[in-house]
Amino acid sequence: MNADVIIVTKGRPKETYILLDYLAAQTMDPRTVIVVGTERSDIEGLERHPLVVAGVAAVNLSASAGCTNQRNEGLSILRRMHPALGGHQSFVVFFDDDFRPAFDWLELCAAAFSGNAAIAGITGRVLADGIKGAAISETDAKRYLSGALAPLPHWSDRPSGADVDSVYGCNMAFIDDVVLRCAFDSDLPLYGWQEDCDYAGQARQFGRTVLISELRGVHLATKGGRTSGVRFGYSQIANPLHIAGRGNMKKTRAIRFMGRALVANVLRSLRRHPLFDYRGRLLGNVLAIRDALSGRCHPMRVLNLS
Repeated sequence: MNADVIIVTKGRPKETYILLDYLAAQTMDPRTVIVVGTERSDIEGLERHPLVVAGVAAVNLSASAGCTNQRNEGLSILRRMHPALGGHQSFVVFFDDDFRPAFDWLELCAAAFSGNAAIAGITGRVLADGIKGAAISETDAKRYLSGALAPLPHWSDRPSGADVDSVYGCNMAFIDDVVLRCAFDSDLPLYGWQEDCDYAGQARQFGRTVLISELRGVHLATKGGRTSGVRFGYSQIANPLHIAGRGNMKKTRAIRFMGRALVANVLRSLRRHPLFDYRGRLLGNVLAIRDALSGRCHPMRVLNLS
């Protein structure tokens, strides 16, 4: 079974180069690696990476910025490169540019897909995730992967093979029949918050979405290349409403996401945070709720916010 990898990046060429190092060291060689940036500075220096020089990896620019648009561009490129895509002969992995997979990630993912034809999508166990605090260093990522550091608590600490409502966007894989027929929702702009849940909802038309705990990795959550506090706060309300409306997120899950975000932003905005703009997020929440009450709430409205 072939493994193709798509990486979208914004302002992180150094992080992307290191991820390519991890892919070059995999116990199963990827067939194709597609990197999609939006401007030259996103991909600066990547043309010198051995995977690119060898023709395994291709570096591209998308005409439209945003996680969903760039991933769709990556899929379009992949379909052109491999017109025979489909038939459970391959799978496509989406890694964030700041995700560090264990060196057997692709091999074990291939085994999981090969061993169960009912699986449409897979996500792995995150040993450490800097998304809610300070970013994790490259050095510590290696220590988590080697076992020198004990894993941190994470929602992905579940039995292997467990069904999940959503895969985790920093490390997710789908069988080729899914990526041949499904697209990321371009109405989820910029950071595209919860685009992974929306895509997993589409994938479940073709089979199960599961967590395979043997697929280990670390999400650095590098601070940079993300959207503003106000815009992200608006997305915390608008995106779950939109995705639930599309039928790709349970309404109870959407309500839980929105309620948790609102409460957290109220409490954390009482004091300025050195890393996160919780006051901006709260303002974005309020603006989205106002728009929802007037019937005007839509994820794309974040583009009109500063």
